[in-house]
Amino acid sequence: MDLDRILIWMVCLSCLALLLQATRLPLRDSLGWILVSSFILTITAATFYFSPAWAAWVSGSLWAILVMIPLLGRAKVNRLFYQQRYSQAYKLAALLRWLHPADGWLEQPQFLRALELGQQNRMDDALKIFHRDQNHKTPFGRKTIASLYHMGAQWEELLVWVRDSLPEKVLLQEPTLVVYYLRALGETGDLNSLLQELKRFERSLEKSGDPTTINLVRMYALAFCGQTEQVKQMFEHSLRIYSPNSRTFWQATAEMAAGNAANAGEQLRSLENSSDVVTRNAIAWRLSHPGSAQKVLTESSQQILSRIGTEIKQEARYSGRAFPGTKAYGTYALIGLNLLVFALEIRLGGSENIETLYRLGGLVPQLVLAGEWWRLVSAVFLHFGALHLAMNMLGLYFLGTFVERIIGIWRYLLAYFISGVGSMFVIVLLAVRMDAAPQITVGASGAIMGMIGTMAAILLWGWRQEKSRVAARRLRTILFIVGLQVVFDLTTPQVSFVGHASGLVLGFLISLLLLWVWQFKD
Repeated sequence: MDLDRILIWMVCLSCLALLLQATRLPLRDSLGWILVSSFILTITAATFYFSPAWAAWVSGSLWAILVMIPLLGRAKVNRLFYQQRYSQAYKLAALLRWLHPADGWLEQPQFLRALELGQQNRMDDALKIFHRDQNHKTPFGRKTIASLYHMGAQWEELLVWVRDSLPEKVLLQEPTLVVYYLRALGETGDLNSLLQELKRFERSLEKSGDPTTINLVRMYALAFCGQTEQVKQMFEHSLRIYSPNSRTFWQATAEMAAGNAANAGEQLRSLENSSDVVTRNAIAWRLSHPGSAQKVLTESSQQILSRIGTEIKQEARYSGRAFPGTKAYGTYALIGLNLLVFALEIRLGGSENIETLYRLGGLVPQLVLAGEWWRLVSAVFLHFGALHLAMNMLGLYFLGTFVERIIGIWRYLLAYFISGVGSMFVIVLLAVRMDAAPQITVGASGAIMGMIGTMAAILLWGWRQEKSRVAARRLRTILFIVGLQVVFDLTTPQVSFVGHASGLVLGFLISLLLLWVWQFKD
């Protein structure tokens, strides 16, 4: 296993994942990613064929410039946008715009510039930009028109425009317009339509690839229906990226809808002095159109509202994103122990010194059968080189924190050790059965694959027992990752396919058993 091969695999897998995701988006939003991913894959294959020594360097450089930098930059722009830091978002978007011009990035800086001007109370200048770019026939033009209505809190006019000018096909392909449309329904008090339309557009919003979008419109539904506690929880978790002013505004909206008009009005008026003109317009509208959750929801709408609450809880459970304050002590302890053992390897002769690994307890099947059973455990904490350690610890951090949060520290540690030690035992059995020559094996890879198996068990349980769509989607992703891992193992020398596969299966089976016992015991 060498760094060049791993880098090439990372580049190829990343590009394939982007191509797969692009198939779910409209062509105008994905053409650039399709072209870039296809170009990198083609160059990588050609370089690997004609000049293998340069393949990793060439593919890695292209991937960093055309994929990694745009993805990280785009995520940063979105974060700044959600936090209403439009000036910084505008400057960054202006730098990124040329990397993916085919995906509509060229127009984005002007949109952010207009929002920045509006935030600075320079509404005339902002409106000049928006009016210049109005065009019903282009996605950016439609987004501009919707933003004009939003800035002026002209929700009734926005609804008329949507219903008269936008066919359903356009709304299905442009999530931003759906967000404006659903908010307008809530702002005008049409709660039943808000919930029914949210149900109708939910799948298209999920396909947009941005979880913040679907969570935002769910929050609208909860706020306008007076679900104060759930709105608070969303801003503490899935929508924590938003600014404190946005949080206060929507919590006050929920309070008002729940009938606490006095408290809500006080919160809204406290924002007026520190807000831009757009937020002040929204506050003025809210105070003059308080709305009320006392309006009767149909039985169908009540079911949708209940389902939204359930799915938000499931999203929190199965999303894989740890909440603020979550402490994965078991994962941190395992990572620390692996680092300490690695330091010991270096101190006693080097992490790539076979003799050192042997003395510290590397797995040798013949010695295990001769009575040195402790090697089944010690080998799980030994690693051959810094790259081997770094890859395993990175995987342990991301997988372990999720698993530990779901099933608890003791079940997590039990699944980890059974997967790691069990995979080592399978290697011993297979080596003896095949009468293989003595060979040393080290690494936590079997235990890490066991965590993937545990994740699969958790998600399968959530899908079957709770009918969770979030769990079903993530389970498909896990199965895709497992398939890629199998291909990687079978094509990469010095990687133990047996250890990985056995760890995966053991993690899956023991976790299913733990979930079954836990479920019926509790």
